Amino acid sequence: MLCSRKFPSLPRLLSLRLLGTAASKTVAVKQPDILSATLTFEDPRAFRVKSLGELLRALGIFNLCSFPVLVNNSGKLMSLARTLLGRRGFSLMLRPTVYAQFVAGEKESEISQSMEKMSSLGLRPMLAVPIEEYLGESTGEKRYDDNMEAMLECVRMSHSNAWSKDPMMQLKITALLSPELCVKLTTLIAKQPYDLNLLVRAMDGEQISFPGLDVSEVAHFLCGLQRLNQIAEASVNKVRILVDAEYTYMNPAMSLVTMALMKKFNKDGTWIWNTYQCYLKESRSLLLEALSLSKAEGFCLGVKLVRGAYMDKERKLAENEGRLDPVHQCWEDTNVSYNSSLDVMLEDISQEPERYRIIVATHNEESVRRAAKRMEELGIEKDGGSVCFGQLLGMCDHVSLTLAKEGYTVYKSVPYGSVDDTLPYLVRRAQENRTVLQGIRKERDLLRQELYRRIRLRGGS
Repeated sequence: MLCSRKFPSLPRLLSLRLLGTAASKTVAVKQPDILSATLTFEDPRAFRVKSLGELLRALGIFNLCSFPVLVNNSGKLMSLARTLLGRRGFSLMLRPTVYAQFVAGEKESEISQSMEKMSSLGLRPMLAVPIEEYLGESTGEKRYDDNMEAMLECVRMSHSNAWSKDPMMQLKITALLSPELCVKLTTLIAKQPYDLNLLVRAMDGEQISFPGLDVSEVAHFLCGLQRLNQIAEASVNKVRILVDAEYTYMNPAMSLVTMALMKKFNKDGTWIWNTYQCYLKESRSLLLEALSLSKAEGFCLGVKLVRGAYMDKERKLAENEGRLDPVHQCWEDTNVSYNSSLDVMLEDISQEPERYRIIVATHNEESVRRAAKRMEELGIEKDGGSVCFGQLLGMCDHVSLTLAKEGYTVYKSVPYGSVDDTLPYLVRRAQENRTVLQGIRKERDLLRQELYRRIRLRGGS
């Protein structure tokens, strides 16, 4: 069964890419004129809320993260340390250091304590269950059902605690649906796009036959869609679900599923959001396609806008397969891509704030200042709910805390779980975000300034 609203056809994407390139060039010319002068992020006083121990821990970890050899080999180094120290010794080493910097805790009481402190600083938590699967890691429906239960617990925890207004959480579709099926679906819908209504009916429990899939694949797809449906039903009117993007060879399938969830659950509000990776050349085209689809199908669109984290792997994969590099050639082009996509969303939000929402998920100060300035120009309220900002827990606090102080809505992406559960997640994030980790010189300098200020005060007393 083919769709009347196609998702998204290759010719359509190509035409939109041309449009996106032209618009991006226009935006690049305007870029220096619209940066906010009020958000300079130069004040070390943002770190006065941190204890001496927190300052020293952050400085130590950020200094280590500035060495590429350590970040690139973090997985091997962690494995070696675990072998030498044993499971208990390794946990004792990690808990007060890397784990405490980037993870909220394991037990709900620990997580609550971390979240309450965050809330007192004007920041909102966006919980992230550190569950994902890569090709070749699938272990069967029982594992996916267990992952669903973990996601439902995350919904409950996000909603039942008074940590923040308008709670959010993150979700990876490959925790609930095999990467292998996502890859095959991506291939199929490039030739014959599926109707969104087909997926919605499957979410409702109807036994649908999907073209191109065999019996076992259909059965797994139906189970996966119903798992996602159960999580969405539990979250609507309570917690906003932000679906993460992953690799280009499976993203179209995951976006298809996410759009079907939006069609079903985003009729009166943005409860399901999709992620757009602006380091990809096609990102703006995909965003324009999503906006068009949301208008045609009558659902609200939530957007998580990121630069992206899989650049090196995507380039190597394209080279090995003889494909064109899907990633922008330089950092400047990625910035133009991000800022032009940001402008598109802010323009639509200024017209219909009840239908569109965005989280400006970036550590790039220029993009943050740009968003703040455009919000002011377009009359978008700082805390109106349509625009918010997001950074990772344990990083970019000088930006997060300054924004919160100025009255903007700011979320921190907060993984939680045991050391064993979060370690693979932390290693992957470190390697995927190593350019960010190696570029934290300014945050280190501000931390040092605050540390020296305290030392001088103590010396004076």
